[in-house]
Amino acid sequence: MIKVEGVTYKYDVKEHPALTDVTFQIEEGAYIGMIGPNGCGKTTLIKHLNGLLLPSDGNVWIDGLNTKAAKAVQEIRQKVGMVFQNPDNQIVGMSVEEDISFGPGNLELPPNEIRDRVQNSLAQVGLEGYEQRSPHTLSGGEKQLVAIAGVLAMNPSYIALDEPTSFLDPSGQKKVLEVIRKLNDQGITIVHITHDMDEIVHADNVIVLEGGKLLLNGDPRTVFTRFEWLSDLGLGTPKVTELMWRFKRMGSEIRHDILTADE
Repeated sequence: MIKVEGVTYKYDVKEHPALTDVTFQIEEGAYIGMIGPNGCGKTTLIKHLNGLLLPSDGNVWIDGLNTKAAKAVQEIRQKVGMVFQNPDNQIVGMSVEEDISFGPGNLELPPNEIRDRVQNSLAQVGLEGYEQRSPHTLSGGEKQLVAIAGVLAMNPSYIALDEPTSFLDPSGQKKVLEVIRKLNDQGITIVHITHDMDEIVHADNVIVLEGGKLLLNGDPRTVFTRFEWLSDLGLGTPKVTELMWRFKRMGSEIRHDILTADE
């Protein structure tokens, strides 16, 4: 379980806090969406989940380990993997195999175990046979899958993704989202930052941040049916939800809490 307790964070003591008294918890196996306007603190917040940033006040607990405890940092970073917007900033190897081996290699694992982890990670993201490919020859979606595979090679319990599809074409976006959902089905807890609300309609909960504060933490139907409130924040809703809301505003007798095309 992840527990965020009263977290406040300042990049500079003279600046306004990037986060202010943020509290929530995430159960194991959950899929959590995180939304909010640009600059609201989303990236700052998820960097606290594996100790890249430490709270100015408050605490973050990962399976009972406090991120402020120096001795726990290595274990926490194995438990919580991070995937960022631009995979080019995360890929470090000259080949796919070398890149995915980087993390397990730093743990000084036996070569056979490292190879097994590479193979298993590639299978999980659907890139079997890509071991010797050079990352610069891959599409954007394939690069992002390699970045995810590199995280998977560390056997994480949690993966935090910061707008993982924002640089991708529709095909790459679809593949990455399919992999993320499959990993969640396998029991990995997902924290997914996005500006595309359709990506997280199947989330268990959606966290809404604004100005460094947590405004709402609820299920997708509760969050996305607050159309006007989200619009005032500069945020959208799933496309189908917006369409139903507009029909209702025109006087149609129609449900406005529909999230998906199937519904």
